[in-house]
Amino acid sequence: MSNIGGVIKSIRDIFRKDPGLSGDAQRIEQLGWMIFLKLFDDKDKEKEILIPGYKSPIPAKLQWRNWAEDDEGITGDELINFVNNELFPTLKELQIVQDEKLSVIIRNIFDGTNNYMKSGTTFRQAINKLNEIDFNSSREHHIFNVIYEDILQGLAAKKDTGEFYTPRAVTQFVVDMVNPKLGEKICDPACGTAGFLVCSIDHLQKQVKNIQDREILQETVTGIELKPLPFMLSVVNLITHDIAAPKIENTDALSRELTSIKQKDRVDIIVANPPFGGVVGDGMETNFPLNYRTKESADLFLILFIQLLKKGGRAGIVLPDGSLTGDGVKQRVRQKLLEDCNVHTIVRLPNSVFAPYATVNTNLIFFEKGKPTKEIWYYEHTLPKGYKAYSKTKPIQISEFDEIKKWWNKRTEHEFAYKVSIDTIIERNYDLDVKNPNKVVKEVVYDKKAIIEKIEYNQTKISTIIEELKSLA
Repeated sequence: MSNIGGVIKSIRDIFRKDPGLSGDAQRIEQLGWMIFLKLFDDKDKEKEILIPGYKSPIPAKLQWRNWAEDDEGITGDELINFVNNELFPTLKELQIVQDEKLSVIIRNIFDGTNNYMKSGTTFRQAINKLNEIDFNSSREHHIFNVIYEDILQGLAAKKDTGEFYTPRAVTQFVVDMVNPKLGEKICDPACGTAGFLVCSIDHLQKQVKNIQDREILQETVTGIELKPLPFMLSVVNLITHDIAAPKIENTDALSRELTSIKQKDRVDIIVANPPFGGVVGDGMETNFPLNYRTKESADLFLILFIQLLKKGGRAGIVLPDGSLTGDGVKQRVRQKLLEDCNVHTIVRLPNSVFAPYATVNTNLIFFEKGKPTKEIWYYEHTLPKGYKAYSKTKPIQISEFDEIKKWWNKRTEHEFAYKVSIDTIIERNYDLDVKNPNKVVKEVVYDKKAIIEKIEYNQTKISTIIEELKSLA
């Protein structure tokens, strides 16, 4: 059994020697598609044994086993030529065979991906290293998932990539509270690298008792992601979590006309961290009714979520403070949310939860569609004792949510929890940024003597400086 962490690190070190690769985003994209093809071929081998007559959607010549698996296989210019002139062009235009969904996924991945490596010798070294991992070995598979999350976090910490990694503790808490049941259709319309979906799969896995249950799970977890790199990574992420044909669409969830979303398209559960602070693509807002048109992505996503949910459907989403307040379109969006849905809980998070790549204050909003809001419970999540802020090395932990979980089903007001009626919210023009009235503010006792001494000392210092300056004049 190879040390997977070591293997991945070695590959990234090899990549650093290649003149074609610059920056972590390119290295991760390169590693991503290589892992995808190796993982896909390992899964194909398994399917060939288990499914009579199974044929891979990838042509035999392009299967990992036939050009990459042999350590003594093609290398140098021959390897670079093969990848650039055969592998990529063919997979971008892949013929749709028996399993149409997989062919479309492969096409989409290679359409938005590049081979950056220029040295065939370095490339061969990286391939040989990757061959040390067997994705069909369950133990390796589990460890790879952990390493993979680490890679995703590494990518997200690079501000220039624009990707956004929701901390695992946050996704897990949201999924735990929304509590999906096997058979419910789950969607993340801004799925990034599929963190919420993976947590949902882990949550549902405990409910799987037989093959039929497994098939239900395969069919009911869905996502949408526009950007090529997170799209590819989300597909790899789901395949490593045993989803044979991930139902991830490579498109912009906002590009669909809102009124075209009918009952058959609706879902039971939405768990998501929609992009915020961003401006939507040209003309996207015209897919929405006139009084909800805005360029702010988070507000449009909120309207989309309401439309996508079935009656009785549940959602747990991340929203910035900016979406809780403001007038005009923002106010109308919040009014619609409160009238169409029961917003029962808002968990207010400290502003460093998404550090280092976002410092805005964020909230976890939980709601159910079909009944209007009568009252909202707020819970103020505070930093652990001794922390000034979360950081990459000290991220938020799932154990920090234990108190909220205990409180969830037996709610009482206390120093961190408070309840606000809909009447109060209407009076505030649907402003949901309600500060905690129960917060105990510790009274600061000033030492007057010390303050006077400090002022006198400073005045003496200033007088001395003035005298010195005068003497120089």
